[in-house]
Amino acid sequence: MRVSTAFNKMLAIPGATVTTVSFTPGGIVVGLRLRRPRLICPCGFTTAATYDRSRRHWRHLDLGASKLLLEAEIRRLWCPRCARVRTERVPWAREGARFSRDLDDVVAWCAQRMDKTAVSRLLRISWSAVAGAVMRVVADQLDEARLDHLYRIGIDEVSWRKGHRYLTIVADHDRGGSVIWAGEGRSAATVASFFAELGPDRVNTLEAVSCDMSAGYLKAIGAHAPEARVAIDPFHVVKLGNDAIDACRRQAWNEARKTGGRERWVKHTRWALVKDPGALSTDQRLTLEELRRTRSVLWRAWALKEALRDVYRLRELGASHQFLDRWLAWACRSRIPSFVRLSRTIRANRDGILAAVELGLSNSKLEGLNSKIRLINHRGFGHHSPAALISMIYLCCGGITVDLPTGR
Repeated sequence: MRVSTAFNKMLAIPGATVTTVSFTPGGIVVGLRLRRPRLICPCGFTTAATYDRSRRHWRHLDLGASKLLLEAEIRRLWCPRCARVRTERVPWAREGARFSRDLDDVVAWCAQRMDKTAVSRLLRISWSAVAGAVMRVVADQLDEARLDHLYRIGIDEVSWRKGHRYLTIVADHDRGGSVIWAGEGRSAATVASFFAELGPDRVNTLEAVSCDMSAGYLKAIGAHAPEARVAIDPFHVVKLGNDAIDACRRQAWNEARKTGGRERWVKHTRWALVKDPGALSTDQRLTLEELRRTRSVLWRAWALKEALRDVYRLRELGASHQFLDRWLAWACRSRIPSFVRLSRTIRANRDGILAAVELGLSNSKLEGLNSKIRLINHRGFGHHSPAALISMIYLCCGGITVDLPTGR
């Protein structure tokens, strides 16, 4: 059997025939010839007119211990659709790539499961080449249909680099919380770019959007999806309650220190005040009992914090509305500065808080995604650009399935 025939059967390069095989110090170079005579632009335009020709190499899957390179004469054409000179499309590689499709797919499959340093060592490619292959596979396989039939979505931010560098993540509540969009920043402009990509027809199908109380997010949702109900994430509301009780405790500690009181005892009430009542230890229960017996301001603050959590425990329709209104009146009259400020924030976001209770929506799935995204970022020892990290997020959290060449 001829060597070219053997390599034709082994490699099974689509749309091409092996013409030559050379064994060089740098590896095995396999010469290819396209079977089709016409040139095809990446946009789909076909022509028989050639602008110029050159020879090009593509890295393919290793053959044993030797690197394997594909070599072919590549042609360029003038495309009237693109209004510029383009390189013809080849079936064994993606546009602009110097890797074959098979190698791109193997790199992306490995990147889903291991860090880039391990991938680069296993496949003998550079660290930056791993990121390039991942970005090409994601651009090729990211399905536009992921933005169809959206009814309930969640928006949250995740920090990806020090210096307040954030990404905005959008997930679909009805598809298990998979990532459908990611963008750099956490401003109103970032969310506006998502709605612009979504388009007016698909925006009109949105029924609810869950998010935190970020002014930028709320502004963008109100401007681009006014018909969708905004559901404020319960975690952030309860966190504000814990922040308010911490501020009240610090104020009580300062007052006790000025008067020569029990400032050390006040300091040690922190965990008794913020923990779930069902998880309190015996000492912490005794601490709360002493606060109640002495009618401390910290006892009233703790009662306000727990009452705010009770808003999410009510099951009957309409009960949460009445309970929240009573809580707002109680907090306004409490004469506790931190809870008076909190009542203003809660009142401004009242409709969103009640919508979360009625619809049963929260950003819990997005918080889980954020943990996975931080793991992806940490596993890659950081990413030098948001585009590279966004591609990894789509690859690992966007429902993309990479088929290995062995499966085909």
